[in-house]
Amino acid sequence: MHKITVIRGDGIGPEVCDAAIRVIEATGVKCQWDFALVGREAEKEFGTPLPAQTVEKIRANGVALKGPVIIEKMGDKVVVSHDDHTQRVYSNANTALRIELGAYVNVRPLRAFEGVQAHAPKLDVVVIRELTEDLYSGYEHCIGDDAAEAIKITTRKATARAARFAFEYAVRRWRRRLSIIHKANVLQLTDGLFLRTAREVAEDYPKIKCDDEMIDSCVYQLACKPEGWDVLLMANQYGDIISDLCAGLVGSFGLAPGASFGDDVAIFEAAHGAALDLAGQNKVNPAALILCGAMLMEHLEEFEAAQRIRDAVKAVIKHGRIVTPDLGGSAKTTAMTNVIIDHL
Repeated sequence: MHKITVIRGDGIGPEVCDAAIRVIEATGVKCQWDFALVGREAEKEFGTPLPAQTVEKIRANGVALKGPVIIEKMGDKVVVSHDDHTQRVYSNANTALRIELGAYVNVRPLRAFEGVQAHAPKLDVVVIRELTEDLYSGYEHCIGDDAAEAIKITTRKATARAARFAFEYAVRRWRRRLSIIHKANVLQLTDGLFLRTAREVAEDYPKIKCDDEMIDSCVYQLACKPEGWDVLLMANQYGDIISDLCAGLVGSFGLAPGASFGDDVAIFEAAHGAALDLAGQNKVNPAALILCGAMLMEHLEEFEAAQRIRDAVKAVIKHGRIVTPDLGGSAKTTAMTNVIIDHL
């Protein structure tokens, strides 16, 4: 029996989260769902979008399946209180959740599916980004009324930890190439340190071909010749942008699963947002979070269930008869989920 924290989230989150749970249960894997709140419902009940008890639930269970949550407008802050009466302030609930749980790397496997009209029908990449540093650290301030400054942080320790994770990921999944993405020709100290450190880690993995590419060249090549890439390792901001680009290249955010990993926790969440304008209409694509469920099963070493989920999603999308509007069909979320379960 696997005990899994479930965060249904905001907007379309409950719809896609429930779909993923139904598919996981249909594999026959025994799971106990431990529901917790993050986002607007948490704000209503606890006065904060990230209650301390939610963090503790995930920490105790080690894994979470998370629907999307609303990122509030600029200027709002998320305050997390601790037992020692200290508080930490974050820019949003997603960042707060990852930092509080020690998640230091994000993984997004992005591949094209037969049956989807994609810009890059042969794309099959894994974007791995370091989560704790870079410009997304949140260290920024105003300089008077007419200027602002953000601090880009890069350390050898955090880079080496993310790089080692990326190479281990590549080895376990029979990937053959890892590309370090950077802008070290301009950002010689920060990106330069990232590049040097990742290259040092690469020496421990001689069976994985390692190369590097500047971020602007990487974007150009992804647009022009995407099939040449495999595993991409990069800093936080680059990874956020590139993974969204790749979601567009495969044809839909609804096909983009992801997960954030720390030493003792893993949070599985889709790349798409909460889409408040579509909430409650039963017409959003559940595939991304269902594929997150496959990643979750793999993490729990339920390898057969993970592969069955992926095969079922692949088959339903290939047939194209009962798929949601973003994939060219007219099916409801529940109908597409039902067919995926049938294919299990």
